[in-house]
Amino acid sequence: MTPCRKKGRFTMDNLKGFVSALRTEDIGTYRGRTVYRLEAPLVYCDGERVITVPAGFETDLASVPRVPIAYLAWGDRAHREAVLHDYLYSIGAVPDLPRAECDELFRQAMISRGNPWRIYQPMYWGVRLGGWTGFKKVPVDYKFPAETKT
Repeated sequence: MTPCRKKGRFTMDNLKGFVSALRTEDIGTYRGRTVYRLEAPLVYCDGERVITVPAGFETDLASVPRVPIAYLAWGDRAHREAVLHDYLYSIGAVPDLPRAECDELFRQAMISRGNPWRIYQPMYWGVRLGGWTGFKKVPVDYKFPAETKT
């Protein structure tokens, strides 16, 4: 974990947010969801620390229920934020944070990327209410038993 401080014109406040692009590879499906592998590290700064999701990390992105109305409203959004959240929920993530703080970082990341309240607030409450089912269940280096693409 590296502090989010640099000399010169940068301050902790103007370094909040993602400082790298999301680069993923579609590696197949698992339980009807597409699984992705990070091709490069994803780096996020929360103003106090730098959190790096390592290359090779596997994710299904935001696990929005496939109920049509819910998915139309909140599905296929906040991909970087979902990768960060999935990573922080993993066993062995650095930093090792309590669930409430992981969820708050998810919310703050969505805000830092300009998502409107109608997107970030319901997604935040979704992880607050249902996130306990996946918190610290799999290690950071977990590999999905994905059905590979043909």
